[in-house]
Amino acid sequence: MMTLETNPAGLNPLADEQTFVLADWPDCSLFLDFDGTLVDLADTPDTVVVAPGLVQALATLRDKLGGRLAIVSGRPIEQIDAMLAPLKLPAAGVHGAERRAADGELHYITVLPLDNARRHLQPLVEQYPDLLLEEKRGALALHYRLAPELKALCEQTMQAALDDSPGMVLLHGKMVLELKPASSTKGSALAAFMQEAPFKGHRPVFAGDDTTDEAGIAYAQQAGGMGVKIGAGPSAALRRLASPQDLRAQLMQAATTLHQGDE
Repeated sequence: MMTLETNPAGLNPLADEQTFVLADWPDCSLFLDFDGTLVDLADTPDTVVVAPGLVQALATLRDKLGGRLAIVSGRPIEQIDAMLAPLKLPAAGVHGAERRAADGELHYITVLPLDNARRHLQPLVEQYPDLLLEEKRGALALHYRLAPELKALCEQTMQAALDDSPGMVLLHGKMVLELKPASSTKGSALAAFMQEAPFKGHRPVFAGDDTTDEAGIAYAQQAGGMGVKIGAGPSAALRRLASPQDLRAQLMQAATTLHQGDE
């Protein structure tokens, strides 16, 4: 049994992070979380809005970075593709449980049955309709954004589900609790990308907004790159941007100003 605390060791709520400037990293391998990072958070996962011009900016920036742009998200890859259609970037979904390399090859970790966890969680969401139980490949996410007063009950029920689910870990996110395989993290997803072309040999930059992104932030910085915290809150990241809107502005600017990447 494993759990990731809301403020794990290494997160400093008083850290004086500097503002991130993407133009300072023209030769990086760029990895981006999706919800709360590329797009603003919404009441439910299917109601997020992709800002006008963002998809084209990402496509242009991918080309200028020589293909070194990937999405690393808690969402399944198919949801990322649907949100960014027709663009299909290299991507890691479900916190690294599934990954599409730059050459299009798909990689999946072996996942464990979720039957025990469902037995704990299904009665809860049936009793409280404002709760949303989202099932992914090998993971279950319990969203309580529409019922924040149920946080303690959700945490108690998710902990019981975790106790009954060997090999899983519990992530505490923004108004969401997620039970996922312990063998995959956003950090392990970045590490896998960084062993492959075109990412290999270029310093990683990872931007994320939540505690679920801290593994990716830690890996990027340990590998000689940079972690970027989007929004307020404690983080081990050495750089920060105030909001997804600020990140989108930098991405759109970089799409027009960065030199063409390696062929």
